[in-house]
Amino acid sequence: MNAHQKSLEAFARLLTIMDELREKCPWDKKQTIQSLRHLTIEETYELSDAILENDMLEVSKELGDLALHLVFYARIASETGAFDLAQVFHQICDKLIRRHPHIYGDVQAEDEEAVKKNWEQIKLQEGNRSVLSGVPNSLPALLKAYRMQEKVRGVGFDWEQPEQVWEKVKEELAEFEAENRPGGDPDRAEQEFGDLLFALINYARFKNINPETALERTNQKFSRRFAYLEAQARQAGRSLQEMSLAEMDEYWEASKKLEKEISSSQA
Repeated sequence: MNAHQKSLEAFARLLTIMDELREKCPWDKKQTIQSLRHLTIEETYELSDAILENDMLEVSKELGDLALHLVFYARIASETGAFDLAQVFHQICDKLIRRHPHIYGDVQAEDEEAVKKNWEQIKLQEGNRSVLSGVPNSLPALLKAYRMQEKVRGVGFDWEQPEQVWEKVKEELAEFEAENRPGGDPDRAEQEFGDLLFALINYARFKNINPETALERTNQKFSRRFAYLEAQARQAGRSLQEMSLAEMDEYWEASKKLEKEISSSQA
């Protein structure tokens, strides 16, 4: 049995189990598309964590959880005749074929940028009223900015060189500093800070840095170092509240040094 056949067999097993749970399990019988929504969001973030940690075993497990949710939604919808799993799969297959004319048609696309431009142009031909219509309103603001910038690049609305974007970053920083002066307008300062963040995200995109991933890695690094600070303070019988900032900085610097030593030993 080849890999394709094994995958089909495993997926058929999942469909059978889903049918059995929906018919026999009190919890599964009770679920609706609305009640599953927040759980799906949670599972998506768990997958994101596993990817950031490069834990392939956990990635595999979390993909399984999301596959279950996909099957669950389709099973619920099939009960009212809204749609079924076959329709879901045929729709995505049709869309992939339609949006890859360089594979399934006679359109030429020599590189990744050409593929992206084709994709966005085809979306507009399909009836999307705006290039930005595919960006979910509920995305976190940082990721939303990144996706909006990617979308408009697909139709040619973008800077030409990263140096131009960096000049924009410096321009926005100067405007923020001007509004952030003593006695300045807090609302204007907030707007200019938003513009500065947007420009930084744009520059990261030009440098092939995903700002969401970069910031989350920094969040994790900060969390590790602060946990070290807390642990060392407890060992010394001290509470953070009674320590000076200079004392806490000593532990902070020690955590940075320890991370470098560990990183060097693993290199």
